Amino acid sequence: MDIEIQLPALLFAAPPAAEQPPLWLTNARLFDGTRAPVRDHVGVLVDGGRITRVGAAGDGAPDGSVVIDLAGKTLMPGLINGHMHGVGQVPDPGFGAQPTLPGTASHLLGAKLREFLQYGVTTVRDMGTYGDQVMENRQAMRFGAYRGARVLTCGLIISGTAPGGLVFEGMYREADGPDEVRKGVREQIRRGADFIKIMTDGARSVELESGVCRHSDGSAASLPNQLTYDEMTVAVEEARRMGYRVAAHAEGLAGCEAAIDLWMQTVEHGFYLHRRPELLDRMAERDVALVPTFSSSYVFAGRDLDVGLDGDPQRYCTPELDAVANANIRELEKTLQAAQAAGTLLVMGGDDLELRRGGVWIEVQRLVHHGLPAHDALVAATSGAARALGLDELGQVKTGNIADLAVVDGDPIANPELLGDRGRFWLVLQGGSAVAGSALEVGVADLGIAG
Repeated sequence: MDIEIQLPALLFAAPPAAEQPPLWLTNARLFDGTRAPVRDHVGVLVDGGRITRVGAAGDGAPDGSVVIDLAGKTLMPGLINGHMHGVGQVPDPGFGAQPTLPGTASHLLGAKLREFLQYGVTTVRDMGTYGDQVMENRQAMRFGAYRGARVLTCGLIISGTAPGGLVFEGMYREADGPDEVRKGVREQIRRGADFIKIMTDGARSVELESGVCRHSDGSAASLPNQLTYDEMTVAVEEARRMGYRVAAHAEGLAGCEAAIDLWMQTVEHGFYLHRRPELLDRMAERDVALVPTFSSSYVFAGRDLDVGLDGDPQRYCTPELDAVANANIRELEKTLQAAQAAGTLLVMGGDDLELRRGGVWIEVQRLVHHGLPAHDALVAATSGAARALGLDELGQVKTGNIADLAVVDGDPIANPELLGDRGRFWLVLQGGSAVAGSALEVGVADLGIAG
């Protein structure tokens, strides 16, 4: 890549908080977002929205700083959800209710982005939505309407004309031929996209794509590419010329191979890559990241919030797609372990359809269940994601970085399920501002006067 833009997500970030004194976060147990061992008795200084010192608690607080004792708590980078769809979920109020108004879904998405902060998720990557929901909320946060997770977005997904365009009508920019694909990429840049997403092949959620390409074991490894190699080449060249990264929706092996050949920065899904270990080796060599996305396959398999394949599923998709989803979970476990062994960069991104609790908590548990050490799962949700997404100043607790930090009451490495407990997030900073956490909340009972 010859140039690399300043991401619109950072350019449009919420305004800095009113000037505040430095914060000295002391006596912390520090997970710094990397594979380095966790350290005890650490002090971190936050000033002007950035981390300005990482040292020992005994170093002492600078004059004029606010001292916050984190004894018994874990200090870590703000979490990054590397694959979600920014869609406001509108509940069904029942027959006869007032029709949903055009802006309601956008408001509901905003409520989720605010909620994400309560679970330590300070940054998310939107992989495709309907209409302008994401753009509207990002602009609202820019103008100070509320604080929520900052959002990177692809705009519309670049796809060939395909059955998925009907299932997800309004989410794709269907384009046929190199010139139309180039135009589609330019349109997303004009809208304010942070990166370009390409459908190299079809989706496990569309019966006329994965459903008709199943093998006898339920898998869809031979899913054909939806865009020609020339069309994908043009898309990548145009994005790269303008300084933008490219994410590849790639489920089948042909789509994964094309994405790696063309040096797209992330491969989303990649269920069957363990069958082609040389592709994982090339990903490691080229710094192409894998985003495994267990959570959406769990949903399609009718297993919603399960961790593991025990228990009775509730049918969600057609029988054909149900078979594909269950096969994908089994295949992805093998790919996750093979990618870890190959040194392939991993990014946490669950593709959680309901946006519950920021989405990180359940995907981390699934990554661990399927063979990734908990420490490495949290790296994938912090520095791994930041590296793959081009967020050089996020994802690590180190001097000079933007002060996106989460303080967890307990040890999320030993007990990853804590990430799904809002009450365990004691304090969350975004850009150095305290934006969430139980330390900031006061219940009605706390306001009462003892009689």
